[in-house]
Amino acid sequence: MNPQHHLNYDYSPWTFWGSAAEAEREAQHAYQKGFAARDGVTIGERAFLSPLASIDPDALSIGADSFIAAHAYVTGTVTIGDDCTVNAFTVVRGNITMGDGVRIGAHTSILGFNHSMEPAEPVFKQPLTSKGIRIGDDVWIGSNVVVLDGVTVGSHAVLAAGAVVTKDVPEWSIVGGNPARRIRDRRDAAPAGTAGHPPAADGGLLAELGAFADTARADAELILARSWTPAGGGHYVDRPDTSPTVRAHCDAIEIADLLLGSVPPQLTREDHIEQLRALQDPATGLVPEFGSDTRAPLIFGEGPPTYHVLSVGYALDLLGSRFRHPVHSIADMEPATLISSLDALAWRKEAWGSGAWVDAWGTAAYWNLAQNHPNSVGSLEALFGWLLTHANPMAGTWGTPTSDTRLKVVNGYYRLTRGTFAQYGVPVPHVERLVDTVLEHSSDPRFFSPGRQNACNVLDVVHPLWLASKQTPHRRAEISSWAGSQLKQALGRWHPAEGMAFSAAEESGDQHLPTLQGTEMWLAIMWYLADLLGSAEALGYRPRGVHRPEPAWLLPDL
Repeated sequence: MNPQHHLNYDYSPWTFWGSAAEAEREAQHAYQKGFAARDGVTIGERAFLSPLASIDPDALSIGADSFIAAHAYVTGTVTIGDDCTVNAFTVVRGNITMGDGVRIGAHTSILGFNHSMEPAEPVFKQPLTSKGIRIGDDVWIGSNVVVLDGVTVGSHAVLAAGAVVTKDVPEWSIVGGNPARRIRDRRDAAPAGTAGHPPAADGGLLAELGAFADTARADAELILARSWTPAGGGHYVDRPDTSPTVRAHCDAIEIADLLLGSVPPQLTREDHIEQLRALQDPATGLVPEFGSDTRAPLIFGEGPPTYHVLSVGYALDLLGSRFRHPVHSIADMEPATLISSLDALAWRKEAWGSGAWVDAWGTAAYWNLAQNHPNSVGSLEALFGWLLTHANPMAGTWGTPTSDTRLKVVNGYYRLTRGTFAQYGVPVPHVERLVDTVLEHSSDPRFFSPGRQNACNVLDVVHPLWLASKQTPHRRAEISSWAGSQLKQALGRWHPAEGMAFSAAEESGDQHLPTLQGTEMWLAIMWYLADLLGSAEALGYRPRGVHRPEPAWLLPDL
């Protein structure tokens, strides 16, 4: 046996079964047989365990076509799926579970245990604790990464080389740094400067975005504590000295997810879930406002319960839960009734309200689908059919924009497409005309000159432009210019330990004071503005709730 050839297998074990001589294969089978004789050890077909690795587990399950390379150190209770590689000099210790297709780079440490460190005793005398580490399928962990105890890494994630991972990593995320923070989503288009995206912003904007995000993360717990009122079991207020609202609770969950990668610390995850799920009316599936008259009927399309379809639904989704009941108000609506309801909406006079109705309807239908509760047969098809045949081909909107109506038409467009085309991954119609309409609106000094912006108006422009940019390069330079201008202004609006105000204009009353709503909305807006400039990765977060950029549900195609 050529000693150098043998070492190649120890350091590149994926080459073994394709080229090893029969004697080498027999030696590997004999080596594995010694492990398999232990209680709690199972080894899949075509697995390879390097004799140069230190493998001394309490229990080990390693799947087919998986490998442990030379000088790896594997102890504890370890489950490794199929098609996984533990590369040279890697440490895997504690209660560790990996899915299929996990690649772990050299010199990485997966540490599913920890020391206690109470001051009364030296650390070496204190007991070990173990929460365990869970790694999903199709995960790439780079070299020199450290994953600490208690972390869950979602499927399809990438942990960049050198990352120190202290918190859960969502599915499809790319994270890096110390401590690791989210860089972008794997499903995004190619990196900035390619695939039709503009080059990354320069002039120091990337550094400003990173500094802003670091400040926001440092303040996040103070912002949440500021809006927490412990009375009556505990609730969130939009800002101090106001009444608790359901939306404030949902905004707190969104902010914690964006900036902390966790739930708001005032309640456990289970208590957050229970408090929100308990609010739902089982008859309609709608969620009333705190303190509302319980005898009054809940009607879809009227008041806060309609928006709560979005805010509560996505807050529960971020918590890993769902509504307790289907949204019956939508599930039971037949296509003919839906078409009549769409026809009856005040599209000419109240395009925003009409778009908001469609947003809530589409989102309620999504929650029903996510619960495997059927909506009326053909209702979603009827919704998209009506929308596609009623879009204004000259403006790309629903409703006709004029100097007096353009604000409501554009803002209504955002709400409508958020809950339908964006949420279900369907291309928007008349996309170039839509860009023309939105850019014309974006130049209106009443709403977008310095100091005049509010969160709704900026969000309702940036999201349509972002959505359209996925389909067309039409007027891309103008879009980037507007996004850069708005982002520069937004970066200066953070209030230390308080967050961001809904409105920049002091004459807007209390809307110029920092709130949970303003903070949650502006954090999402800034991500979209930065992403239009190819620079969102500098923020290290990505919206996953109401303002998520990727579709939540893909409709079946032919």
